[in-house]
Amino acid sequence: MTGPASTDLVALTRRTYDLARAGDWDALLDMYRPDIVWDMSPAGLGIYEGPAAIRAFFEEWTGSYEEYEIVPEEILDLGGGVVFVAVVQNGRPAGSSGRVQLRYGSVVVWVDGGASRITNYTDVDEARAAAERLAESTGS
Repeated sequence: MTGPASTDLVALTRRTYDLARAGDWDALLDMYRPDIVWDMSPAGLGIYEGPAAIRAFFEEWTGSYEEYEIVPEEILDLGGGVVFVAVVQNGRPAGSSGRVQLRYGSVVVWVDGGASRITNYTDVDEARAAAERLAESTGS
């Protein structure tokens, strides 16, 4: 998507993080295409395909926290349906008084109004570079 629709991708992406923060997995997964791929392989955590597998991952991940928050620091529409997101997760693991914070980068590919692939990188700069290469390869 380009032009006026490109701002929609930023809004759509922000909405996915709002839904994740609320734990509204049904509404979040409705924003994903049926063939969605959630790629955690750059972080060493595998690849999840389809809404059921992704939902199980989300529930397990957030279920290990008594307090959990996910906030996009930056969302950039790079063209060609490619969006880069710098993300911060904060939480208090179950049974702990300590808090943990994770900052990472995501590359979201939108196709026909639905997220089709989300790749997560532990290195934000690596994610940004991957997103820029992907957007460039789409001819945007």
